[in-house]
Amino acid sequence: MTDADDVKSAAAQLMPEVLERLETLVRIPSVAFPGFDPEPVHRMGAAVVELFEAAGAAGVKLLDVPDGYPCVYADLPGPEGSPTVLLYAHYDVQPAAGSQGWSTEPFEPVTKDDGRIYGRGAADDKSGLVIHYGTLKLLGADRPCRVKILVEGEEETISHLEAFVEANPDLFAADAYVIADIGPQRVGRPGLTTALRGDVACTVTVRTLGNPVHSGMFGGAAPDAMTAMIRILDTLHDEHGDTVIPGVDSGHWSGADMEEDVYREGSAVLPGVEFLGTGSLSDRIWAKPSVTVLGMDLPNTAEASNVLLPSVTAKLSMRIVPGADADAQLDALMAHLRAQRPWNCEVEVEKVKTGHPFAVDASHPAIVAASAALEAAYGAPVESIGSGASIPLVASLQKVAPGSAIVLWGAEDTAQSRIHASDESVDPGEIERMIAAQTLFIQGLAAADRS
Repeated sequence: MTDADDVKSAAAQLMPEVLERLETLVRIPSVAFPGFDPEPVHRMGAAVVELFEAAGAAGVKLLDVPDGYPCVYADLPGPEGSPTVLLYAHYDVQPAAGSQGWSTEPFEPVTKDDGRIYGRGAADDKSGLVIHYGTLKLLGADRPCRVKILVEGEEETISHLEAFVEANPDLFAADAYVIADIGPQRVGRPGLTTALRGDVACTVTVRTLGNPVHSGMFGGAAPDAMTAMIRILDTLHDEHGDTVIPGVDSGHWSGADMEEDVYREGSAVLPGVEFLGTGSLSDRIWAKPSVTVLGMDLPNTAEASNVLLPSVTAKLSMRIVPGADADAQLDALMAHLRAQRPWNCEVEVEKVKTGHPFAVDASHPAIVAASAALEAAYGAPVESIGSGASIPLVASLQKVAPGSAIVLWGAEDTAQSRIHASDESVDPGEIERMIAAQTLFIQGLAAADRS
């Protein structure tokens, strides 16, 4: 089955089964964050093994990842000398606190009037799991090439998979890696992601006093740590909202434009609230750095009292541009923070992590084949888009197989999926089209290799 119309028809016929399996997976609250019950995460890992066994894959197993949750792995043979394609997704999900404002139970999938399936993980990334399931079903036992499966169990938290992959290069070597954990701008518009920003993070602690003191008796001369922290954090952006840190790189986006209506809808920016920064939207979210204060250790308003705070700690994340060196960018951020010492306060900065950015080689035969498969599946021209998000595993895969292609796509449309937020959802039509696209891609790559 190599004709595009035949593949698309087969994907459509498979969809009732695919969606039933997706709903089953969404019901498992596989949050791998520290402090959450590990049982559902392990249950989800077992469910993924069963999922791919049901798709006809033999030898699917859980591999222990040191210090982390297991990954699901399989190595499915193909014709002698054929290329190897590795299909990646992750089975863990973000937490779904009620305070986020869910309109339905997050771990009970609901299909609403708009046809979308709502639930935590419905898009990110259990849609990727069923896309791979459908692809294997359509390829059948007579696969045109060797296919490996790698499904991570802790992508949403501090992942331990990168070190495991780098320590076992033979297990994970491939000619092309398909990362089904991203998506187009809008439903029905094929998007191939060609660049990812990296993500570096650190904590900064500010100390001004030996202990809390009465704000009435001592306020006005004794500096409190919160005021000092505000002054430090204010140096990270200029008056336009651009991130301005010495030594941090910036760039320009030359691919398809991020459309303002898509961005406004997906970002939930309130009416009348202005965007940060300067330049095009594409530049700001795909090719320029952005620093965010993720959280601070502070008393909440219910517990606040009339005291000057002696110390405050904040966690910062900075997205860095494709082509930048992650270690150097984190060093620049940390050096800038250490240099800010209002009122000669004590400042301590500690590294949390580095995640490297990525840019696709658009001339790679596998990327050409992926673009052709997308166009055939969607019946529309393919947009070359970026992502402000980061996928740290990509850098490890490049170390394992430097000449291989990384294909970044999926069913998580920017406008409506609301990944990591309340009322996360996925459009079933995107899953169907991506099953067809992946099938056509693998068939096309194998055919090109034989010619």
